[in-house]
Amino acid sequence: MIDLGDATLMPGLIDCHTHRMDRTEHSGDPNSYAINLLTKSQAYGALEGAADARVTLRAGFTSVRDVESEGCGYADVALRDAINRGLVEGPRMMVATRGIAMVGRYNPFGVSPDLPDFPTGAQMVSGEEEARRAAREQIGYGANLLKVYADWDAPTLTMEEIKAVVDEAHRVKIKVAAHATLPEGMRDALNAEVDSIEHGHEADRASLELIKQKNAFWVPTIGYYFYRVDEVKSPAARKYMSEALARARDNFKIAQEMGVKIASGFDASTPDGQGKNARELIAMTKLGLPAVDTLRAGTVNAAELLGKSEDVGSIEKGKFADLIAVSGDPVTDIREVERVKFVMKGGAVIRNDFANDRKRP
Repeated sequence: MIDLGDATLMPGLIDCHTHRMDRTEHSGDPNSYAINLLTKSQAYGALEGAADARVTLRAGFTSVRDVESEGCGYADVALRDAINRGLVEGPRMMVATRGIAMVGRYNPFGVSPDLPDFPTGAQMVSGEEEARRAAREQIGYGANLLKVYADWDAPTLTMEEIKAVVDEAHRVKIKVAAHATLPEGMRDALNAEVDSIEHGHEADRASLELIKQKNAFWVPTIGYYFYRVDEVKSPAARKYMSEALARARDNFKIAQEMGVKIASGFDASTPDGQGKNARELIAMTKLGLPAVDTLRAGTVNAAELLGKSEDVGSIEKGKFADLIAVSGDPVTDIREVERVKFVMKGGAVIRNDFANDRKRP
């Protein structure tokens, strides 16, 4: 028996869009991503991932969906397995391994053509057969889901290429997440039957209608913009982020009217962003999503997207004992999710600040 007093008990939170292996220093240098790939080994990336996993779990996120290892190959599979074996402290992980992108349309950009073997952030493909082979390879090496890049600053992978990935994933009953920010990219991805749209920062009503029609999920990843928009030095980037935040406010209303399923994902990619996953929940609420719906996005909805509703996402008999507690009521003050004081994963207490508080004179 653990006495938490009058604390609010909740199911462990779930982040559906993490990058454990990405700690890029976004200093404004357009080459920062390439420098990261050039100077860090995959082994070092895995160690950074282990550190990120620990702070994420201790922040109250007991499950995550890691959507691409950002140049670290299959290190996310190794990290997942190490966590499962108790070698490393971290949340339950579902991993997308390398991600699948169109040749020339994902990081790093601007690399000299004299360096054809320069490392890439994702597995680059061209054509349906290469897309299919990449999907099979990643599944073979332990992916729990696959990630495709349907667009960047323009549509990238064709619908046929995405469909090849989806076919291979659904054949073995795993899901496909699609990075898509543009209506055209979202349309191609959804018509190829992906399971979730990641970002959707330029979604219009038709995009949301198609998400609903296809019974897919929307993972808005708007928290980074919400917290960083005033710090960005580039006027163009600040303008884009401000417009994305305004669209998100409108689209949350539309999504609620339509009954679009929303799952939470913070998309942390910087050293100071790791472990701050709760900021996504706060941002969504500040942008108009009711706190109750936001909490569902980070629990029951997220569990459904993971395909783990039987195990996590709510407090019920027969599910994993993944539990967190906060002092106040997150329905009336969503910021409580950033002040988690108790974390239990699988029945094991990870942290209990309530007990520490009682010990203090």
